[in-house]
Amino acid sequence: MKRRLLQSSCIFDQNLKITQLGRCGRIEDAIKIFLRMSKKNTVTYNSMISAYAKNGRVVDARNLFDKMPTRNLVSWNTMIAAYLHSNKVDHAYGIFVKMPHRDIFSWTLMITCYTRNGKLKNARQLLDSLPCCYKRDTACWNAVIAGYSKEGRYDEAKRLFDSMPVKNLVSWNSMLAGYTKNGHMCSALKFFQEMVHRDVVSWNLMVDGFVQLDDLDSAWDFFVKIPEPNIISWVTILCGFARKRNVLEARRIFDQMPSRNVASWNAMISAYVQNHKIDEAAKLFEKMPRRDPLSWTTMINGYVRAGKLDKARKTINEMPYSDIAAQTAMISGYIQCNKIDEACQIFREISNPDLICMNTMIVGYTQCGRVDEAIRLFEKMVKKDIVTWNNMIIAYAQVGQIDRALSIFEEMEERNLVSWNSLISGFMTNGSYLDALWCFVLMQSEEEKPDQFTFACGLSTCATVAALQVGQQLHHLLVKQGYVNDLCICNALITMYAKCGRILEAELVFKGIEHADVVSWNSLIGGYALNGYGEEAVKLFQEMKLAGVAPDQVTFIGVLSACSHAGLVNQGLELFQCMTQFYAIESLAEHYACVVDMLGRVGRLDEAFELVKRMKIKGNAGVWGALLGACRTHGNLELGKIAAHKLLEIEPDRTSRFVLLSNMHAQAARWSEVQEVRTLMKESSSRNQPGCSWIELRNQLHTFLSADSTLPIAADPRKVLQTLMAHITNETVSCSV
Repeated sequence: MKRRLLQSSCIFDQNLKITQLGRCGRIEDAIKIFLRMSKKNTVTYNSMISAYAKNGRVVDARNLFDKMPTRNLVSWNTMIAAYLHSNKVDHAYGIFVKMPHRDIFSWTLMITCYTRNGKLKNARQLLDSLPCCYKRDTACWNAVIAGYSKEGRYDEAKRLFDSMPVKNLVSWNSMLAGYTKNGHMCSALKFFQEMVHRDVVSWNLMVDGFVQLDDLDSAWDFFVKIPEPNIISWVTILCGFARKRNVLEARRIFDQMPSRNVASWNAMISAYVQNHKIDEAAKLFEKMPRRDPLSWTTMINGYVRAGKLDKARKTINEMPYSDIAAQTAMISGYIQCNKIDEACQIFREISNPDLICMNTMIVGYTQCGRVDEAIRLFEKMVKKDIVTWNNMIIAYAQVGQIDRALSIFEEMEERNLVSWNSLISGFMTNGSYLDALWCFVLMQSEEEKPDQFTFACGLSTCATVAALQVGQQLHHLLVKQGYVNDLCICNALITMYAKCGRILEAELVFKGIEHADVVSWNSLIGGYALNGYGEEAVKLFQEMKLAGVAPDQVTFIGVLSACSHAGLVNQGLELFQCMTQFYAIESLAEHYACVVDMLGRVGRLDEAFELVKRMKIKGNAGVWGALLGACRTHGNLELGKIAAHKLLEIEPDRTSRFVLLSNMHAQAARWSEVQEVRTLMKESSSRNQPGCSWIELRNQLHTFLSADSTLPIAADPRKVLQTLMAHITNETVSCSV
């Protein structure tokens, strides 16, 4: 007898341990205990099924359920709960219909499974088919009311509420929660006043409803009226002040709390983290009497946000157990700092990564250029969500596999705005501008409403291909959709109009911006430079300084380029000197290229060459190209050869450089050098991609590839060109005579 009692006690302890380990995410440890147990009872199996379910391993849970030697009602309910946890409604119903007998908990679980997945019609049918003995039980009714309220179907929820044979306080609170959680506080307030009985849950729902709307005055008024506030009341109002970044008031409330649980400590630490007070968060973390996984994850996230990765790693190493949320936060921190190897090390330590963790790794691989590894991880994933598919569109587009990105997009069963934006951005990144515009049109035909990012991409595409009419249509569309005051959109409009040669429209957009940022100023300055308005660009730069907007590197690229095109050499040189000495802005190769071009245009080649030689950074193709162009204009062959050879080192496949050098040799009658350069041109041209041009005609963009004779009208332009050349020759001969 004593031995049997000891054995039962041992099994009880082991069952309890399995349950605890499952709740803490230590599923592998739970499995080890389960496998080592020589004696197992039905509770053991139920505990292990529940542990599997809580850790997302519902397939393992079902396999174990099928192997059970005997099952009780709890076993069946536990398996339904497992499917409920993983949102597998059909599987849950499959278990439900096979049950030899059911209790009210079985019915409530199945109805809740339907309501959580938005299948309210099924939930209502199940409610209507309740056995008579359960008709007066409120649990199932409350679940359906909560389902209707969650979906915003308040009239149906209220009708069901009114028809309930018996109501309890949970029924009233379920109805109230529907109003408060959806922000309908006027209806919530009216319903609250009609309640015959209220408890602390009722008051907390009202406080939370106002907090979610950032109405802290009303939330505080309700909080101080709560007859007996509980820990949830205090944490709710504390979180409200934390959301409004009033961390001092949040701390005052925390200090006044009559008792604190781990949730209150977590809320206060989170408030500090959100307000970038990581040291205060760390002090509070050290004082915690007890920590749960959220405590550790919040602290690790805080260190990651503050850029203190070493402390984040030390904290995760001190955790008494593994937690996938904390590990994912650590992975995200490493990825943000481009430490992909360290992120991989953490990822390998996770025995069963969840969907969020794997999506984070895909993003990390993509950002660090290791797209092959992102693809391998994607192919291994059994479960994928819309975030996974969107990440892969970005990944393929980043490595130039835009066709594969399009295939991924087309394979998706469900798409959202991010999917469309990712594909449009991918087309732009890969130079497929017409496809990007086509995609923009297509998404509207499928009733997907574009957002600011979509419009910005569309306008940027129009700017690149100078598609003015399409850009104007986008402008009208974004006015209709209420984005005309969005700063990012306005900046894109300025650039689009400027690059299409409509500088007056660009000015009008700029003047309509209430609070222009540095990008706004840069866009118009760059527009002036592009259209040859040098003096206007310099004047705008002066206005920018008076407006108190600090210029950046892009500003000076624009204004120096404007000075170059307008021949404002002295002003340009002063600005170049001012950039480094007054604004302490580091000179880029692009700045040097502008100054070299500016000096070269007026024949000051020696000064330009000396500037290039004094550069503290390595010259790029822009710098040496500007010098070569100036040498070509002013016939400086010796200096031109130096620039050309530097360009050949940087861009060996760029044939335009060969043309300039060949022409310079020809002008100097150096025919052997001309032949040598042309030989190099032929070798290089075989490796080049064909040139592409486009023209906007009747609101459509038409593209043309060089050397493409497959177009039906390809022969006509050549015939026209030959005819024109013949006329020019005849006219020249006639004039000579």
